[in-house]
Amino acid sequence: MVAARLIDIVKVENELGEGVIWDAPGAAVWWTDIEGSILYRYCPQDKQLDQWATPERLGSFALVANSDNLMCGFASGFAYYNPATGAIQWLSKTEQANPGTRLNDGRADRQGRFWAGSMVESGEQGAGALYCLDHRLQVSSQIGGLSISNGLCWSPDSKLMYHTDTPSRRIHRYDFDTATGAITNQSLLVRTEKGCFPDGATVDAEGYIWSAQWAASRVVRYSPEGEIDFILPLQVSQPTCAAFGGPALNRLFVTSAYQGLNAEARKTEPEAGNLFIFETDAKGIADPLFQPR
Repeated sequence: MVAARLIDIVKVENELGEGVIWDAPGAAVWWTDIEGSILYRYCPQDKQLDQWATPERLGSFALVANSDNLMCGFASGFAYYNPATGAIQWLSKTEQANPGTRLNDGRADRQGRFWAGSMVESGEQGAGALYCLDHRLQVSSQIGGLSISNGLCWSPDSKLMYHTDTPSRRIHRYDFDTATGAITNQSLLVRTEKGCFPDGATVDAEGYIWSAQWAASRVVRYSPEGEIDFILPLQVSQPTCAAFGGPALNRLFVTSAYQGLNAEARKTEPEAGNLFIFETDAKGIADPLFQPR
């Protein structure tokens, strides 16, 4: 059993905070407000907060090796993006031919590929997919039939991949081929309770999965066998994503959203949409970089 203590709240009031990652060289945490089309960077040591308007809604991203660019999953597809200059280089507009969808949750794997999945905003449920952008900047669809792709993360040895289609309330486990990025042998790891929708997730150094659960006011730590080990209660109903960071990788950063909350609900959740920082006695794993060849 682990413990967590709230040490900071970054008051950004995001409509849909998401995509949080830790930048170890920069000693900063990055995340996006998807609906606000804003990218954030926060340095906990000096409490410096920077933000940039993005050219499209930004669902997820990764830092890029030896570059000032980010590898981004924008609403309509994959692109390199430089926050400082605003320069953008489109690589694949995956969602242009898929009306009613946009890219959502994603991250780099430890071999340097970038993964992002789409979600259905209008039209046919199950029209979304999970994509992999490889080292040669080629995009392939890995899982189809999704409605809200989320919760992408890998075991410490990268031999297992975890993923959820949020409305299904199921977190699935896959065998992961580190050499090729192929995923096989889908199995059910967790089925959450009614009203608890698994959203973004991360894995700690012990291989436990930390799942932010939309509408449930909590982050849940699951064992590699899918058993609940620890529940971190939150003062907001819609946590969206989690990442470990800080100098010792023992701080948990949790994004949240006020999307869909009416005026009365927002009065009862004044911190909705803010970034929460917890100190834990668990240790995370450094977020990997996208590595093109």
